[in-house]
Amino acid sequence: MARSYPFPPIARRALAALALGAAVIAPPLVAQGTGSESGVRLGLVFGGISTVGISVELVREHRALDITVGTWSFRDLSLSVVAKEYFGAGDLLPFVGAGVWLVAARPPGERTGLAAVFQAPVGVDWQAADGSYVGASLNVNRAIAVRRPDPEDDLPLNRRLVPLPAVYYRWKR
Repeated sequence: MARSYPFPPIARRALAALALGAAVIAPPLVAQGTGSESGVRLGLVFGGISTVGISVELVREHRALDITVGTWSFRDLSLSVVAKEYFGAGDLLPFVGAGVWLVAARPPGERTGLAAVFQAPVGVDWQAADGSYVGASLNVNRAIAVRRPDPEDDLPLNRRLVPLPAVYYRWKR
C-alpha cells in the first residue's frame, strides 16, 4: 500500500525549503541575542493568521524570525513561521517578510482539514516605550496546498492573493 501525504510534492518541497531557510536564520538569532536591538520579544497578535494568537520573535539587529500560534474559533490551530527584515533606524521601523502559515481544523464528524499558505507580511513596528512594541501588518497570503475535510471535495485550489490585516503588542524579555 502506497503512503498517502496530505500535501502534493511541490508543497512538501516548499515546506522543506522554508524549514531549511529557518534553520539557516535561527542559529545566529539565538546565538547573538544579546545586543541592544537583539533578543526575544513575546506578544499578542490580533488578526492575520488567526483571530487571536501568541507570538515569539527572535530578533537580531534588523532581521527576525517570527513564530505565531493562534486560532480562529478555538476549533482550529494556526502556526506561522516568517523571516522578517526591518528597515531604517529609530522607533518606527517598516518591515517585510516571507514565510509559511499552516492551519488545521477538524469539523465534527469529518476528517481534519489542513492547509499550507505562503505568507508575505508588510508592516510597521513602533517601539512605544522601552521594551514595548506595537505594530501593524498586512499579510498577503496565497494557498500552496490544501486537504479538505470532505474527501469528495475535489475543487481546484484557489490561487488568489488574500490580504489579511493584523495588529500586535510585543514586549522584550
